[in-house]
Amino acid sequence: MSSINIRVNNINREYYLEDYSSGIALEDIVKDIEAEYNGYITIANINNKLRELSYEVKEDCNIEFLDTTNSDGSRVYFRTMSFIFIMACNELFNKARVTIEHSLSKGLYCEVHTDTRLQEFDIKNIKNKMKDIIYKDYKIEKISTTKSNAINIFENHGMYEKAELLRYKEYDDVKIYKCNNYINHFYGHMLPSTGYVKTFDLKQYENGVILLGPSELDKTKATKYIPQPKLANVYKEAEEWAKLMDVDKVINLNKIIENNQYGEIIRTVEALHEKKLSQIADMIKENKKRVILIAAPSSSGKTSFANRLCIHLKVNGLNPVSISLDDYFLNREDTPLDEFGKYDFESIYAIDLNKFNSDLKSLLEGKEINLPKFNFKTGKREENYKKLKIKENQPIILEGIHGLNPILTSSIPDQDKFKIYISALTQINLDDYNRIPTTDLRLIRRMVRDYNFRGYSAKHTIMNWDSVRRGEKKYIFPYQEEADIIFNSACVYELAVLKRYAKPLLEEIKSCDESYIEANRLLKFLQYFIELKDISDIPSTSILREFIGGSKIVD
Repeated sequence: MSSINIRVNNINREYYLEDYSSGIALEDIVKDIEAEYNGYITIANINNKLRELSYEVKEDCNIEFLDTTNSDGSRVYFRTMSFIFIMACNELFNKARVTIEHSLSKGLYCEVHTDTRLQEFDIKNIKNKMKDIIYKDYKIEKISTTKSNAINIFENHGMYEKAELLRYKEYDDVKIYKCNNYINHFYGHMLPSTGYVKTFDLKQYENGVILLGPSELDKTKATKYIPQPKLANVYKEAEEWAKLMDVDKVINLNKIIENNQYGEIIRTVEALHEKKLSQIADMIKENKKRVILIAAPSSSGKTSFANRLCIHLKVNGLNPVSISLDDYFLNREDTPLDEFGKYDFESIYAIDLNKFNSDLKSLLEGKEINLPKFNFKTGKREENYKKLKIKENQPIILEGIHGLNPILTSSIPDQDKFKIYISALTQINLDDYNRIPTTDLRLIRRMVRDYNFRGYSAKHTIMNWDSVRRGEKKYIFPYQEEADIIFNSACVYELAVLKRYAKPLLEEIKSCDESYIEANRLLKFLQYFIELKDISDIPSTSILREFIGGSKIVD
């Protein structure tokens, strides 16, 4: 009797082939081990390639199963949950247009485009219809085909925008998913059937719905809904602007590039950024704010923003000074440790809070202080680096990941502070159902910058990204709604520019590298963009220049 040896979580498991038809489906293995995972298992990594749970194993191998507590695993769950949501809405609202807009409140903000605004009873009906689809456990069938055949299929189904997007696809292979007579294309993997979605919830918000998945703490409960009205307003403003300029979809951007009309789009984006910066500078002067706190997740363009804000403040007759929080780091041996026993440089307690607050308070009282300077080579703080004294019309700019955390500036009255949160909130999606996460834009920005200015490979950037994200979730995102204003640093055209730099870096990563899965995923969505090679219209003060080079305001 022949058998297959499969190693999962460092435990060998033997499966007899006689018990299965042609091989062992991953979903059969999942049944034996799912209780061992904190989240719902959604996909597997076999030989550095992601495999759906319907995949059949036919030989000895090592398997790493990924669940909803993992970014790849969560994407599969949300993608399948979105498909079920779309199916439910199509049945209830006579095939009304449904759009998956963006992330919000730890879920997905979606809209159902009907003549009337969704009511509470509509949300209840959608939820019940989704439960019905999940209960019936419809099979989700993957159809692998060619690009030309997929285009014909979507055209025959009246899905012309989907067909047109596929014309830009660089690779010829296309994966189409079919479920209970519904057909669609998602750039990513799916679960084998609707019954795999165990936990979800819906929350009505504005004109749409927030789709929530399982909590990381308890997979049997949906993620707790936490309102984010400020962030939602910025997303809404960005989307309305993108629709007004007719660049809310990749297809539209591609056509603009093909027709050599991108110059106006670039100039309009830059003018919008300048207008926002000017408004922020006016608010700071009018309200006589003395401490300007700037916080942002990685690769949001914080440095460019801070330098441009300084210029606008000077136009308003102010003379700001900048203080680097890095210079208030504790000596390396005094730095707190993280859960892995490593120095946690991103912890707020890695900063000498007592000295920092004392110096800040003294400055605002008109006293002279001795600024320190942190020596990153020795890991020591050098005291008395230079003297600093400010006048009343000199606001202090502080930028760093902890800018919005009240602990950082506990000695300063709130009325003296002006808090700014920056993020690159993408306002362009592939199509109605396939969004481009803000996180992916920032990762590509960082990858290009790391290679251009820090000598790091794309592999290095990808391998460190999870650590960066953990720090953001812990130290930045919980405070973003504390901001007085949120600045969106995204440029609607930028992925077409970044593709030129990122694609060759990603293609260098070999299939045996641990970073290959993520590199391959990024390449798959970048393939839909036409490269914008002419960057002569992008000014030297643009935030994008911080990443691609040519900036006159960032060292």
